[in-house]
Amino acid sequence: MRGGSDARKAKVGRSAKTGKFLVVDAARFKAVMKAAEHSGLLGEKSARIGGRISPALLEQAKKQTGIQTDTDLIEFALANVALEDDFGKTFGEVRGTVDPSLKLGF
Repeated sequence: MRGGSDARKAKVGRSAKTGKFLVVDAARFKAVMKAAEHSGLLGEKSARIGGRISPALLEQAKKQTGIQTDTDLIEFALANVALEDDFGKTFGEVRGTVDPSLKLGF
């Protein structure tokens, strides 16, 4: 990984129970970025994005994550979206498909 601080924290999702964002430490940041790298998502940096956002949003995202640079913050946020496993959607799709007579051992 390039640049940034090892003291990063990342806001990566909402709690199903409370709806509040879950804050994850530097290990999560490293895991996400490593997974993105292994998936071939962090190759050559030739694409460019731009947009106007609220300064308060940017400031709060940096404060919550501990990520200092705009580039690292955007890269981390996009990696989280790109690597999303759609567990909830998949779980919902298979609901009720397990045979009720199946012995689960408990």
